[in-house]
Amino acid sequence: MSRFIVTGGAGLIGSNIVEKLNNRGETDITVVDHLNHPGKQRNLDRLKFTRYVDRAEFRKAFRRGAVAAVDGVFHLGACSSTTETDEAYLDDNNTAYTQDLCQWSLEHGARFVYASSAATYGDGSLGYSDSDNVTPNLQPLNLYGWSKQKFDLWALREGLLDKIAGVKYFNVFGPGEDHKGDMRSVVNKSYTGIMDTGFISLFKSHRPDYADGEQDRDFVYVKDAAEVTLWLYDHPEANGLFNCGTGKARTWLDLAHAMFSAIGTEPDIRFTPMPESLRPRYQYHTEADMRKLRAAGCDVQFRPLEESVRDYIGNHLSKQE
Repeated sequence: MSRFIVTGGAGLIGSNIVEKLNNRGETDITVVDHLNHPGKQRNLDRLKFTRYVDRAEFRKAFRRGAVAAVDGVFHLGACSSTTETDEAYLDDNNTAYTQDLCQWSLEHGARFVYASSAATYGDGSLGYSDSDNVTPNLQPLNLYGWSKQKFDLWALREGLLDKIAGVKYFNVFGPGEDHKGDMRSVVNKSYTGIMDTGFISLFKSHRPDYADGEQDRDFVYVKDAAEVTLWLYDHPEANGLFNCGTGKARTWLDLAHAMFSAIGTEPDIRFTPMPESLRPRYQYHTEADMRKLRAAGCDVQFRPLEESVRDYIGNHLSKQE
């Protein structure tokens, strides 16, 4: 077996982690994923690794004890759809799978770094602190968020958060997300539309305290998110749940203006009603509390939104066929 296992290694964050491992000279990597989209294959085509294993085959091998020990496990594989309605599937694929792999990693002396999610914070009414005192009170707005919350609560209850690192990724975007369908970032989904039509559509606000386009998010570039994840691998003394965001919320209007600036055209921003089915589960504000990660010693710097969008469009989206 390899030195590293990266589940979800053909996905957005996973493929960027593999790329950064490659940049360190590491190629002894097992990539686990499910190649159900050509975008995932394109992600793998740029990477160096020793073997690829389909997710289902990996779980079978794992259950029969046929997976050899490794130095590190980056567990990014999950169903990340916030509209998924099959709770039993999420409980198995997201929660139970993570529990099994976590226990195996600890038993075999592998550093276990896994993806939690900012979706666990729900409507944000309790804030965005990654403190263990806050975690049990969080109320996610969708089943995906609950599948992540259930694992976090299990790890907390079992006393495992002092041995592993969980990353609460906020709104990650960047190269490697073409396969994500409706879960792609607005930058990815809107780039072609702007190039074809000259305008971008954003959701109207359906709350009086937010003007149209003033809903905000903590947008984090995937290259920076991958750096944080690797930092946590490098520092096994840094354990627990950690937010991964810039710590500064920016509006959708900010994002749109950054896109037009990167493309070099005048902004044309239009608003469309938010689907009624989405309104009860829509987050109007997210902003990572980064004090815990900084206190742990992480010095990874997050690029400003404008710089991230400029790099994504200039060096990736504009170069795709």
